[in-house]
Amino acid sequence: MTTLPLPFDGHSVSDATRAFLQRDHLLFIDGAWRDASGDGWMETRDPATGLVAARFAIGEAADVNAAVVAARNAFDGGWARSQPAYRAALLRRLADLMQRDAQMLAELEVIDSGMPLFIASLTVSNCTEMLHYYAGLAGTIEGTTTTPPAHVTHDAEAITYTLREPVGVTAHIIPWNVPLSMAVLKLAPSLAAGCTAIVKPSEETPLTALALADLIAEAGFPAGVVNIVNGTGGTVGAALAGHPGIDKVAFTGSTATGRRIVEAALGNLKKVTLELGGKSPVVVMPDADLALAIPGVAMATYFLGGQNCMAGTRIFAHADIHDALVDGLVAFSQSMVVDHGLAPGCQIGPMVSPAHGAKVMGYIARGLCEGAVLRTGGERLDRPGSFIAPTIFTGTTPDMGIVQDEIFGPVMAVQSFDTLDIDAIAAMANNSPYGLSGSVWTTSLSSAHKIAARIRSGHVSINCHGAVAHNIPFGGYSQSGWGREFGRESLDNYLETKAVTARL
Repeated sequence: MTTLPLPFDGHSVSDATRAFLQRDHLLFIDGAWRDASGDGWMETRDPATGLVAARFAIGEAADVNAAVVAARNAFDGGWARSQPAYRAALLRRLADLMQRDAQMLAELEVIDSGMPLFIASLTVSNCTEMLHYYAGLAGTIEGTTTTPPAHVTHDAEAITYTLREPVGVTAHIIPWNVPLSMAVLKLAPSLAAGCTAIVKPSEETPLTALALADLIAEAGFPAGVVNIVNGTGGTVGAALAGHPGIDKVAFTGSTATGRRIVEAALGNLKKVTLELGGKSPVVVMPDADLALAIPGVAMATYFLGGQNCMAGTRIFAHADIHDALVDGLVAFSQSMVVDHGLAPGCQIGPMVSPAHGAKVMGYIARGLCEGAVLRTGGERLDRPGSFIAPTIFTGTTPDMGIVQDEIFGPVMAVQSFDTLDIDAIAAMANNSPYGLSGSVWTTSLSSAHKIAARIRSGHVSINCHGAVAHNIPFGGYSQSGWGREFGRESLDNYLETKAVTARL
């Protein structure tokens, strides 16, 4: 049993959260909590204080194998052929349980990842909506009829139809930045399609996935349908990606890790969905409404402290409004509340770990060395945890590391431009190996749609940024990934199409 120095940084948490944290967390395999095959344990820490939040067992390749066997048995044992209404009812029951325990789930998300409580609470709400959405789609899985081939029908009647069938056993490798949302957005369509699942939460932020396992069991999902295996990427993640019993891997994380997953998946040519890095452009035209653009552009960069893949960190400001925009962004940045995620009014929490904080500070130092002008921020706050002040660089050029690399922190790089040529503006925005998100800020309907059409990203917003939801497909071009999550497209990722022709 873990002894914890609660409350965190002087902020109280619910009794349910305290009780959950003080458990020793095991692996959830075949509907039961199990010891790991090895004797390894890890600690997860509150990134705002550095205090230990909980301890959890670390899985090995043998545990992955046990989870695959359990998932395959559940798939073959009836889950794949279960009625869509049955799967939908379980998803809705899980949504209701998440809503019941919303406070605990939100607090765990804050304590594990450092995100502000208002974002964590919104995340829980979004997850319940997602479960209800895919519960509704479960009943829409259907095939078609089509014309049979001529060589069959030349002397007989025939019929050809298609079936949509679940892919099989799926593995879900979850990042640390919004762990609960990432787990649910992968599990919901997979389960709605009739697949079984193995989830590997990040070793940085395992808590909400473990809490989710309790609710999955309470909701009544059959044993083996969902399994949670804690562990490191090098051991558990690699074992899942390369396991011949896994039919599909869904991964969110860095582009470098995504490449390794693709290589590991070659053994049995398993299907792979990848949502990878981003360096999203934010284009602010001379006619933009600055009262709307200044807070919108700031939060495009600073949402989750910049620790999100669609963060708009490359700001292209037309020369006519560049100075006014930057002055407004500096003032907004300096007014933001940087604090423990549980603190009232917190807008930016800490970086997830000291190591990640050091990486972000390294990029800030690199920006200064490369000649960028620091307008605000750029320092680590003098307090426990890895808190970095919202940071703005101007005078940046396309070749700088802070412009090209995904920093994953509260660091904004502003570039000025003076053209109105739409193709030239799009070329600036597209000067990146990534293509995940982006936004355009203008009062010109024509300019907005022309630029949005030319930005090579899977998602573009106009006069807002990161306008994603459970019903809107999301994914990337180029090195930002393969496939789409959210929306109907995500359900399709977990379905095979089988054609059947019958000579009558």
